Amino acid sequence: MAEEKESLMAQALGLAELVSYQEGSVVSRTLLDKKAGTITVFAFAGGEGLSEHTAPFDAFVQIIDGAAEITVDGVLHTVRAGQMIIMPANKPHALRAVQQFKMLLVMIRS
Repeated sequence: MAEEKESLMAQALGLAELVSYQEGSVVSRTLLDKKAGTITVFAFAGGEGLSEHTAPFDAFVQIIDGAAEITVDGVLHTVRAGQMIIMPANKPHALRAVQQFKMLLVMIRS
């Protein structure tokens, strides 16, 4: 696993190509996992999602393909490819794939 992450370093890579859609699933690939935070790419099949939860850290989400419904603190947002949203620490949030989508998640742990 560490070798795979090292192979991603110092290269120009297409985010959308780093993870593939899988029917009926949420697929993720952690690109970087450090004490300060993580960078993970996700692929959500249509109809999949993450139920409402909270996290103790701020999270930056950028949609890289498709569109997602993201609810933050009770407010629904439709976020499309090329757009981003910041989910504040300790605020409830949920994600749902109305259609399949891919996203980049950057979690800041400080």
